[in-house]
Amino acid sequence: MSPQGTAAYDGLPDLPPLVERAVRIAQPEGFTNSCRPEHGRLLFALAAGAQMIGETGTGCGVGLAWLASGARPGTRLVSVELDAERARLAAELFSGLPQVTVIGGDWREIYRSAPFDLLVLDGGAHGKSDGTPADPQALLRPGGTVVIDDLTPAAHWPPRFEGQVDEARMHWLRHADLDATELRLAPDLAALVATRRFA
Repeated sequence: MSPQGTAAYDGLPDLPPLVERAVRIAQPEGFTNSCRPEHGRLLFALAAGAQMIGETGTGCGVGLAWLASGARPGTRLVSVELDAERARLAAELFSGLPQVTVIGGDWREIYRSAPFDLLVLDGGAHGKSDGTPADPQALLRPGGTVVIDDLTPAAHWPPRFEGQVDEARMHWLRHADLDATELRLAPDLAALVATRRFA
């Protein structure tokens, strides 16, 4: 989720219809932190290569809508949202898509549906807010991909955030089980994309 991410869709043409519907839900709810369109397009592209997709931090469903719009027929998608009302709204949005499941609860509920080919982490699972980050060995199939969004592009090594070494980002970039890189999606936005190594 990105601060002011929902506002980034104002007047934007050619969105997938499901994404448009999710944005229209987020706006009146005052939910500002939807994933930005640049990140959504990355999710759309990555979803085409997965059969099992997980997401933590559904919000009002904008990121999940990008994933569902890009996924191939037969792909299953599971997303977890802590806020009960947002989880209800997102579940309603996807109620006509039996391949999509929205779970209300803490992000750790995602472990019940693992392993994934593609996993999009937010809602605390990325470890940015001093929480325990998700375990890619338990959550990803070998060769599976994890994505972490809403990063300020790194200008130096090691990457810094608010003047300090960005330990959460370093956790993923140096993880022993992953090959990871940072992708710049806009001048002010980056994402980490990492693939679980085969044994």
